[in-house]
Amino acid sequence: MPSENPSTASGVGEKTIRAGDILPCHGDDPDLWFAEAPADLELAKSLCAGCPVRARCLAAALDREEPWGVWGGEIINQGTIVARKRPRGRPRKTVVAEPRKELVYA
Repeated sequence: MPSENPSTASGVGEKTIRAGDILPCHGDDPDLWFAEAPADLELAKSLCAGCPVRARCLAAALDREEPWGVWGGEIINQGTIVARKRPRGRPRKTVVAEPRKELVYA
């Protein structure tokens, strides 16, 4: 979120933002930050890694209780940070056992 006047970001290790700075979320595919596929969300998180407003973005998203998406390099679901998004579909009800090895007598 570049502005006309330089401003200093409020997080540890954050950079000064100047007009014309390119932020990853302002690129060609803004839908990437709200994708359904876990792999796409991981890509969005990696693009946030070098963003000069990463900490402010995350703090603001948590303050607003954003319902979902990648904000500040983290996946947010229902207003809280989640480590990773599970793929769609129903989880298994039981653990799949290893195939049994039958004993063979010679």
